[in-house]
Amino acid sequence: MTSTVASAWVGTLLNQATNGKLFPRPEQQPDFVLPPEYSVPGFNVSSSAASTLKPEPATVSGPCPEKAIDDEEASTQCKKFACLDVEKALCCAQDTNTIARVATNANDAYTKEKFLSFSSTLGKTDDEHIIVGWYGDSDLENPRNWSSKKKAFVTFLIGLLTFGVYSGSAIYTPSIPGVMEEFNVGLTKSTLGLSLFVLGYACGPLVLSPLSELPAIGRNWTYIPSMIVFVILNIVASVAPNYSTLMAMRFWTGFFGSPALATGGASIADMYDGVAVAFPIAIWAIGAVCGPVLGPVIGGFSAMNLGWRWPMWLLTILSGVTTIVLAFFLPETFEGYILLNRAIRLRKLTGNPNLRAQSELDQQATTVTELTKEALLRPIIISLEPVVFFTSVYLGIAYACFYLFFHSFAIVFIEMHKFNLGESGLPFLGLAVSGVLTLIGYLWYLSKIFNPRFLAKAKKGIIIPEDRLSIALFASFFIPASLFGFGWTSREDIHWIVPIIFSAFLLPGVFLLFQSLLVYLPMSYPKYAASVLAANDLIRSTIAAAFPLFGHAMFKNLGVGVGCSVLGAIFLVLIVPLWGLQKYGHILRKHSKYAHVY
Repeated sequence: MTSTVASAWVGTLLNQATNGKLFPRPEQQPDFVLPPEYSVPGFNVSSSAASTLKPEPATVSGPCPEKAIDDEEASTQCKKFACLDVEKALCCAQDTNTIARVATNANDAYTKEKFLSFSSTLGKTDDEHIIVGWYGDSDLENPRNWSSKKKAFVTFLIGLLTFGVYSGSAIYTPSIPGVMEEFNVGLTKSTLGLSLFVLGYACGPLVLSPLSELPAIGRNWTYIPSMIVFVILNIVASVAPNYSTLMAMRFWTGFFGSPALATGGASIADMYDGVAVAFPIAIWAIGAVCGPVLGPVIGGFSAMNLGWRWPMWLLTILSGVTTIVLAFFLPETFEGYILLNRAIRLRKLTGNPNLRAQSELDQQATTVTELTKEALLRPIIISLEPVVFFTSVYLGIAYACFYLFFHSFAIVFIEMHKFNLGESGLPFLGLAVSGVLTLIGYLWYLSKIFNPRFLAKAKKGIIIPEDRLSIALFASFFIPASLFGFGWTSREDIHWIVPIIFSAFLLPGVFLLFQSLLVYLPMSYPKYAASVLAANDLIRSTIAAAFPLFGHAMFKNLGVGVGCSVLGAIFLVLIVPLWGLQKYGHILRKHSKYAHVY
């Protein structure tokens, strides 16, 4: 636990403020042994640094030893470490797709470049620098080497963070009647508080998520400061004196809460190798789904008994406690940040300015213009790719249907079945139950059926990203079935449990679609995965933000049955291009200048 706190945000701050006296890192401890790979013959270590070092062991474990070792032994050592480079590359790959590329496409120039950057070989040198990497394959500073318990704990914290932010969208819905009365505005204007929050976390990742990929900033310096702002803005929203202030705060809270949604998966991928990452990603994703599902449950009774501002106060309390817990206990997971700070400590310890992290050398060749293009322009350009555009719109409409249920539930359960404001959130528990059951079934399917088949093909050199779409095709029937069933059983003469049961089928469809398509996209565009996911997030969340604004009018004018049938028909039509994508997606990738052909 001490090492966890030491690498958390507060521990890092205290370490830097006390010059390593509090929560010292390995290089700052008196018993630290400097690996011989970081010692350069003829380079004198400063006296202050030398006093903290133990004598170096006589064994040599780095690449290509110096002339002190005879030529035959040096050759043996070099071969040994050439082998380790390949093993580390495979070990550090962040997804199944990456592992398969190494095994089957070793001559591909992009693959070589990608894996050299991942390998972080200990003591690797170039013409001027000694590259700082991990202290061997069992280095406990490497998130990939953390214990299963620690990884599970970190995954839980990221899931808690994501749940807290995602619940912020729907927790506002019980406040809508109070906002209408307090500020004398109509339903559409009041609903804007929901839409602006969703729009905020659509725009936020374009600016904030790229920061987490900068070695000087990392994950925690993106999460924690943005969450502090999130909490402060929620306080302002809770005491907003007028409608304009409330709406502005709703947008900016979504904006600053977005790193949890966009970067959480990356933090988990920092810890897990290959196909193993799919399991914690799925568990994390169910937290993201349960946020908006449980938001109305949390906010409903407080809005009814304490006033419309209290759901936002509850969000403030939840996010505030979460931020404090994460600040003290969420360790940094980004390899670039960890190794950069290790290089800084080693330079200070040895006085050798040539000790550098690979990220430092990479960043020297990157201009501000290139970073801006990467963060802002490329997602827009790549969103016009047919595969990216279709999957983003499909997920956007599925996501929007999720939020349209907030309007239809109010009509069905408050107006038809006479639920009060607090009780009107309880039907969402049906979605939560179906979500947990879906997660269990999905994890079983991955471990017993999909992953063994996928890896068997990968060993033969057969990598087909479109195989991932089989899950999406299965899921695509759940959404129209849920919409038709819910719509036509939403009547006063039918017991309220029946539409709740049908509504619960929506979540398996949405969850499995997300799991399938958001893995398929990075597999199809591995070199531009960040841009593809940013484009998907922007399109998806923009559509989801727009739908609630006309949802109530649609259901009131058409009726819940007809309104849900229109949406269900749209999803039935979308099954056809989804099937076409599975069958002919490889042709689209072949003619794309961004996609990868295996």
